[in-house]
Amino acid sequence: MYDEIRWLVQELRSLAGALSAGPEGPLLLAIDQGGHASRAIVVDARGAIRAESFSPISTFRIGHDRVEHDASEIVASIRAALDELAETLGNDCARVVAAGLATQRSSVVCWDRRSGKALSPVLSWQDRRNAMLIERLRDRASMIRKQTGLVLSPHYGASKLRWCLDQADAVVAARREDRLALGPLSSYLLYTLLDERPYVVDPANASRTQLWAPRTRMWSAELAALFDVPIDLLPHCVGTRHTFGHLDLAGRAVPLVVCTGDQSAAPFAFGPIDPATVYLNMGTGAFLQRVGERDDPRLLRSVLYSDAHGLITVQEGTVNGAAGALDWLHARVDIDVYRVAQTLRRSQRAADVPLFLNGVGGVGSPYWCDQLAPRFVGEGDEAAQVQAVLESIAFLICRNLERMADPPLRRVLATGGLSVSDYLCECIAALSGVPVERAPSREATALGLAFLVADQPNDWYVPADVERFMPQSDAALASRYTQWCRLMEAYCGSRL
Repeated sequence: MYDEIRWLVQELRSLAGALSAGPEGPLLLAIDQGGHASRAIVVDARGAIRAESFSPISTFRIGHDRVEHDASEIVASIRAALDELAETLGNDCARVVAAGLATQRSSVVCWDRRSGKALSPVLSWQDRRNAMLIERLRDRASMIRKQTGLVLSPHYGASKLRWCLDQADAVVAARREDRLALGPLSSYLLYTLLDERPYVVDPANASRTQLWAPRTRMWSAELAALFDVPIDLLPHCVGTRHTFGHLDLAGRAVPLVVCTGDQSAAPFAFGPIDPATVYLNMGTGAFLQRVGERDDPRLLRSVLYSDAHGLITVQEGTVNGAAGALDWLHARVDIDVYRVAQTLRRSQRAADVPLFLNGVGGVGSPYWCDQLAPRFVGEGDEAAQVQAVLESIAFLICRNLERMADPPLRRVLATGGLSVSDYLCECIAALSGVPVERAPSREATALGLAFLVADQPNDWYVPADVERFMPQSDAALASRYTQWCRLMEAYCGSRL
């Protein structure tokens, strides 16, 4: 799958090179640091892509609950993406006037404030190594939800930071010697990549530590004490749009003016937010976001954007095992899972297919069941198992859409690498009864980030060639969905 992605990126890069000969004008840089790669794109002032680059990173899975990255490899990947971008742009590097950074939310790292060297791995948002601490805090879940908008979960940063403070010898020594820095991955990258070495945090990434209170837009002393994370060690809180510092691009100092989370940037990819749209970004995980005041205790209330004028929040649903579930299956079967997933259509699907209880990475909303092991119920060949995994992703997405459907939805806008699956989009439309529109560009995070860097202009480019999947009645799929819901409720018990 990733060889195909690299090939596609090379083709797009060639096209971007041809486009870069357009009229002179300012260019904007967006850096998207994700779970599989670091990407960098340059757009013009209306959002048309002029150049892009891609540099993969490694993911290390240790046992069933540890998922991490090498912090120095992530930094090197960003620098490699920037170098490649500069080579593509050539003299046009001088036209780049501003930059932004989006990172994986909930991922954390500890580092040395004197040397800038990482003292721990980057503990991924998928990491659940300190789940025992979360279980001990179950009686405080209601208070934590009220303060943060988040369900108590080991996926968020607080329990991971506590693990580092307890278990990582280099972190313990740095704290003793008063040289410890810790926080979201975004803070580490700002500190490492920018000339000024700022020690700051943006609202979207701060909120995913489960230590930050949207009401005050500051760290919560009560939550820091609850998780035993020293509040004086945490980065200074600033807005999404801020003068963070300067980034080197081909020897030029480019001001970095926006920092946010990857999923917080994605809904802005095609301009201002539409309250009647659910924005569905499908990568390693799948994330559904809708602007509105309605609250649901089984969904998250997440930070989308924050500046001096106020705070924009969304209802959010999370599916931990999206492309990650295909990765899980790929490691266990002999067929090309990704090719089967990309080419499957309703007319080709198997009739005899198992159900997949998708516990990859722990079950997110609306079940919030950390301990469900991924499993098939029923028999089917390997191709049928791919179909079952795709359907499980659609089923989890639709369970979240059911809770987001008031007031009525106009559409689901699908972005991200996994949105290439026609079958997945067809299933979501059929089961939800809502049209699914697929954006022509899969780079929603980078484009949304660029829109924010451009300061949300009114004339942002909106593509006209959006593919639409209309709801179609599908009795067999609906029957499997009903069976799957009963099984999930039986396994997850009273958590729903």
